Amino acid sequence: MSLPNDLLCGVDEAGRGPLCGPVVAAAVILDPARPIAGLADSKKLSEKRRNALAIEIREKALAWCIAEASVAEIDRLNILHASMLAMQRAVAGLAVVPTRVQVDGNRCPRIDLPCEAVVKGDSLVAEISAASILAKTARDALLVELDRRYPQYGLAGHKGYPTAAHLAALKAHGACEIYRTSFAPVRAIIANPPLWTDEDLS
Repeated sequence: MSLPNDLLCGVDEAGRGPLCGPVVAAAVILDPARPIAGLADSKKLSEKRRNALAIEIREKALAWCIAEASVAEIDRLNILHASMLAMQRAVAGLAVVPTRVQVDGNRCPRIDLPCEAVVKGDSLVAEISAASILAKTARDALLVELDRRYPQYGLAGHKGYPTAAHLAALKAHGACEIYRTSFAPVRAIIANPPLWTDEDLS
């Protein structure tokens, strides 16, 4: 298969704001010969549409890779640097080496390729839109899996974001190993753990 001379890789991440779980990044090189209709910022798509597009992206893209930085790395490095690390890993994991990279946001990870940060890139650049969809759907699936292991937190519903219901569950049950202890709401719970749980009262 002959490849185009200009291979643009789009990169985006999902999961900077949640209180738990890894941050996930995706890198995507689209195939100009196999266009994908309806690519957009993953946050503006319904869950059903995101999941359908994620399947199509995986089938039609010239190359794609999903990578993550762990909770331990987030706590050690901070969320920004952990996000950059996940992006580095996603680009490095591509089966095809791109000629240039565009990243959603205002800064680039350290990679040995021409790289440009594009503010609102997930709405402006198809490759970044595709990366945002893969990162979001992969992280959501991971949180659904974590919900099966830790049902007390309701992770499948809020995906780890600090909603009122999530904070209430965190206060009731305390923080377990999937939580980012460097994040203020989690740190506050650890400093003031629950004195009792619902199980103690039953």
